[in-house]
Amino acid sequence: MPSSEERIARLMQMREEARLGGGPARIEQQHARGKLTARERLDLLLDPASFVELDALVTHRSTDFGLDEQVFLGDGVVTGHGRIDGRLVFVFSQDFTVFGGSLSEAYAEKICKVMDLAMKVGAPIIGLNDSGGARIQEGVVSLGGYADIFLRNTLASGMVPQLSVIMGPCAGGAVYSPAITDFTIMVEGTSYMFVTGPSVVRTVTHEDVDAERLGGAVTHTTRSGVAHLAAHDEAEALDLTRQILAYLPQNNLEDATRVESTDPIDRRDAALDSVVPDDPAKPYDMHVVIGHVVDNGDFLEIQPGWAQNIIVGFARLGGRSVGVVAQQPAVLAGALDIDASTKAARFVRTCDCFNVPLLTFVDVPGFLPGVGQEDGGIIRHGAKLLFAYCEATVPKLTVITRKAYGGAYDVMSSKHIRGDMNFAWPTAEIAVMGVEGAVNIIFKDRLQAAEVEDAEQERAKLVAEYEAQFANPYVAAARGYVDDVILPSETRPRLIQALEALAGKRDTNPRKKHGNIPL
Repeated sequence: MPSSEERIARLMQMREEARLGGGPARIEQQHARGKLTARERLDLLLDPASFVELDALVTHRSTDFGLDEQVFLGDGVVTGHGRIDGRLVFVFSQDFTVFGGSLSEAYAEKICKVMDLAMKVGAPIIGLNDSGGARIQEGVVSLGGYADIFLRNTLASGMVPQLSVIMGPCAGGAVYSPAITDFTIMVEGTSYMFVTGPSVVRTVTHEDVDAERLGGAVTHTTRSGVAHLAAHDEAEALDLTRQILAYLPQNNLEDATRVESTDPIDRRDAALDSVVPDDPAKPYDMHVVIGHVVDNGDFLEIQPGWAQNIIVGFARLGGRSVGVVAQQPAVLAGALDIDASTKAARFVRTCDCFNVPLLTFVDVPGFLPGVGQEDGGIIRHGAKLLFAYCEATVPKLTVITRKAYGGAYDVMSSKHIRGDMNFAWPTAEIAVMGVEGAVNIIFKDRLQAAEVEDAEQERAKLVAEYEAQFANPYVAAARGYVDDVILPSETRPRLIQALEALAGKRDTNPRKKHGNIPL
């Protein structure tokens, strides 16, 4: 019988084997590809010395096709828990050095175990993905393993934050786990996501495309909207993961951590008084407005490269985490189109899941017109954003900076859909449509009857009359549709005061299984 010392020595040896994954040679190959190992990634992601590994000694169970001759401790995925900024998180990190990170029955069970634990204790789940897909030698068992993970992604959705970091290949069925999670971060040049790879695409559709164009970080952060952020390297991707978590609570029953702000809560910024141009057709950058209002100008934009006519991201006001949604007048005049509606709706629902108040800056001329938009279902997609704002019960603050026209006024967190505190700048125009268009329709006969030399003078007179009667914030304020017309320079202190007043807000929706959002 082995002695105690021998047993201890054996355990230490097994731990060392597990730490080496697929072995030194494969680790060198991983590094040669410009990629870190599964454990090196966890070292960068988590607070120093905080990682506690689970199931390090698990091995695969299949003996088919020579698998009985290749046994690796951990079976291709490192799982456990650790801390980020002192907060508990559960993690899994796929190890490409073991069978190309392919998923087996035991591998899937390891991931499911940490996901179950995360839901039980109410802590975020972070997945570091670097896998060749299902382990072919295990057949349907590996496919069942993916389904087990998908189910847990769905059950955890809206309960605990879920983040996916794509750090290598992620193909076939494997892509649907990240697709369900709250945030997906990719690494430029080394990560890919696609349902079918380039070779299959060439065979089936005869399209000649490489992996980068088909499913690289640039594609998914600028064209498809599948990924939220792209990083230049793995270290930056993991840092972005930490940054996102800093704005979120541990779970849906808690609030995000409030931090001490070094930016005075009563700070007024005179630069905002001149940020909106006098010419209503002239664009400006809404990033400037956001930067002048939020704490220290710090804004973590989400999906900055996709649907750029709308801006979404996280910031703080008086130390409190807020989700920001804002039109971007510099792109498509800030009009809402299909992609912008979908992007904003998803972000609004994410914030509402995790009790993050919403701050909306409005400068919207309406929904983008055109046959392509109508054929693509702008009605259905625009309804997603409307549904998301209507359903949200978190504190909702709204600032109308310039245009708020037509149905888009209603959609953008208006008072009518339970906006809590709605403000307008003096430059705001709240109307069914733009002044010029309205005058052309309402006074068409009158303008046509005017003499040619008097037509422009008559038009200018009618425009002034319409603007005074309808297209200004004071008409809406008189009806209580906005709570106050404020100076742009006082936006920050007014928003912080409103957020403080709404800190204890409790609102509920009618009891039901769930709403049926238009998809």
